Amino acid sequence: MPDSRVTVRMPGELKNALDAEASATGHSPSEIVRVALSRHLRKRGPPRTCLDVARELGVIGAAKDLPRDLSTNLRHFEGFGES
Repeated sequence: MPDSRVTVRMPGELKNALDAEASATGHSPSEIVRVALSRHLRKRGPPRTCLDVARELGVIGAAKDLPRDLSTNLRHFEGFGES
């Protein structure tokens, strides 16, 4: 995959800090931004699914003594939503 260009706007103080870091380390500003962005995205980890969140909250299996096919068997929906 070829490299792509992205323009990033930043306050002058941040640009000055980036330039100072580049000068001090001998790395280009682009390389510093790539490394920092990669670390940030890696730290976030993969996105969580609704199932992940439900498991973390402990709501999976929280309803006791119900049919195992409650959400899939149409028989359980007879009369549902009727007044």
